[in-house]
Amino acid sequence: MSNPSRSVPVPAAPAPSPAIKPAPRPAAAPESAVGGVIAVTRALQLLEAFALGESHLALAELSRRCGLHKTTVLRLARTLAQSGYLVQREDGDWRLGPAAGWLGARYQAGFDVQNVMEPALRELSQATGESAAFYVREGNVRTCLVRVEGPQPLRHHARMGEGLPLDKGSPGRVILAFSGEPGKAYEDIRQRGFHWSISEREQGVATVSAPVFGMHWRLMGSVCISGPASRLPPERLEALAQTVTAAATRLSYALAGNTAAPTPSGVRATQWHP
Repeated sequence: MSNPSRSVPVPAAPAPSPAIKPAPRPAAAPESAVGGVIAVTRALQLLEAFALGESHLALAELSRRCGLHKTTVLRLARTLAQSGYLVQREDGDWRLGPAAGWLGARYQAGFDVQNVMEPALRELSQATGESAAFYVREGNVRTCLVRVEGPQPLRHHARMGEGLPLDKGSPGRVILAFSGEPGKAYEDIRQRGFHWSISEREQGVATVSAPVFGMHWRLMGSVCISGPASRLPPERLEALAQTVTAAATRLSYALAGNTAAPTPSGVRATQWHP
C-alpha cells in the first residue's frame, strides 16, 4: 500500500513561451447578467492585462488582451491615470502606476509581512537550509505572498504573485485540505498536519508544507520549504516536516496576536475552520 503522504511524480507542464501573449479576454457581460458595474469590471481588466515582468503595454495590445475597443480602453486608461493606477509614457505606452503598488503593499500588510512573516521564513530557511515561502489562496489558485531564498547555491526559485494550481504541489494541497476538500488523501493531510511532494508540479522539485492559521484557527495559507529533489529525498522531507510544522504553528500564534507558547502537538484536525 502506498504512503498517502507521497505524491506520484508527474512530468512538469512546459513553461509558456514568453513570445506568446495572452489571448484576448471576452468583453464584460451585461451588467444585469452579473450584478456588477461594467465600467469597474473593464477597468480591472485593464490592470490585470499586465503580465508578470511586463513594464509597459501599447494601447493596441491592451485593447487586444481585454477584448475592448481602443477608444474604450483609452477612456478607461485616462480615468485610471487620474488616480495613479496607470501612467502613460512619453512613447504613448501605458504602465502600472504607484497607486497599484500601494494596493499590493496594503494587501501584504494584512498578513504583517515585514514584522512577522519575513522573520519567520528567514528563521525556517536557516533551520532547514532551503528556501521558505508562504502561499495564500486566491480563488482557484495559490500565490506566493512572501519568499526567503535559501543559502544553498542550487535552489528552487518561485515568482511571487504568480497564480499556481492548488492541486499540484504540497503548498496547494495543504490549503485544499484545510479548506475542507473531501477525500481520503486530504483527510490524511489534515490528520498529519503536513504534506510533502516530489516533482508534482515541477520536475525535480521537492516541497514540504504545513498550514498557517489566524484568529480562531481560521486558515490563512501554507508555509513551505522547497529545493531540488536530489537534496530532498522522501526520508529527508519526513525529517524536515516537523521543523516546518513547528514553524507554521509559531507563525499561526504570531499572526493571531497570541503571546502564549505554541503547543508542541501541532495542529489538530478538529481545531481548524474552513
